[in-house]
Amino acid sequence: MQEGSLLEIENLTVEFRMFEGIVKAVDNLSLKIKKNSVMGIIGESGSGKSVTAQSILRIVPSPPGRTANGKILFRSESNRDKIIDILSLNPQGNEIRKIRGKEISMIFQEPMTSFGPLDTIGRQIIEVINTHEPEVEKEEGRERIIRLLSDVGIPRAEKVIDDYPHQLSGGMRQRAMIAMALICKPRLLLADEPTTALDVTVQAQILSLLKDLQNSYRMSMMYITHNLSVICEIADDITVMYLGNVCETCDINTIKTNPLHPYTQALWKSIPNMTGEIAKLEPISGSVPSLAEIPRGCVFSTRCTRVIKGVCDGEVRPKLTEIEPGHFVSCFLYK
Repeated sequence: MQEGSLLEIENLTVEFRMFEGIVKAVDNLSLKIKKNSVMGIIGESGSGKSVTAQSILRIVPSPPGRTANGKILFRSESNRDKIIDILSLNPQGNEIRKIRGKEISMIFQEPMTSFGPLDTIGRQIIEVINTHEPEVEKEEGRERIIRLLSDVGIPRAEKVIDDYPHQLSGGMRQRAMIAMALICKPRLLLADEPTTALDVTVQAQILSLLKDLQNSYRMSMMYITHNLSVICEIADDITVMYLGNVCETCDINTIKTNPLHPYTQALWKSIPNMTGEIAKLEPISGSVPSLAEIPRGCVFSTRCTRVIKGVCDGEVRPKLTEIEPGHFVSCFLYK
């Protein structure tokens, strides 16, 4: 594991046993998250983004899911910066429970399903404190929650702490979800499309808030989205996924100026341009194949406009290759 890395995923494969057979939601995935930086994960629905985040926390539903291969190496602060393989830990064991919510936390896509409907926001957040810091007194914990709710932009936090989830707007619930994820000051925050259900104005506020909190807490973040323009606002590095495979990975400036994989290029062309001449959007043709029917060769070959017949749709899968320093691409065009 490299010195500057907080977490490294090596050859991760996650399978699900379905009626159609065994499908690979994540296939031989490798990526690195640096200390005090944001790794953006982008791809269409079904790319394996959320399953990757769930694998880090060991919360992939089993059955039908299981980790078939790989390592997830994490530099654990509670073990004096000892490097541990998260996948070697029992998902219900004490070791992963010490990490989950304390050192690695997650903001889920839909806060209404993350909060229980029968308890107040404050009681649900204080459960996290009681689990990881049982020595904290009740009043001290309540004051700490109120301060954090204020920090994430919730007005009248001393009142909201006693509100139920349904009494808050979508944006306020998402902020409360962020507060619950940060209450124990984690080293790594997994944000799974935290702005998808929000309007554009609130999205911008949440993005700005997350970036400010990331800097002030000096934590690392994995930000998952299907919106390339959002990634460019918050991430330092980016990994482009398609059908559980990595298509391209590099720093955010390189992806803006020199995207190489046809899938990444197609994602850029599908984004409206607010400057220059008005041009027609170019959506990606076709649809994402079923995980039970993944194409042979390159997984993007059935939708690619630059496909090489007999090569891209052959028996061999393209390998992730370093084209230039720090810029990796999985495509036969750059072999």
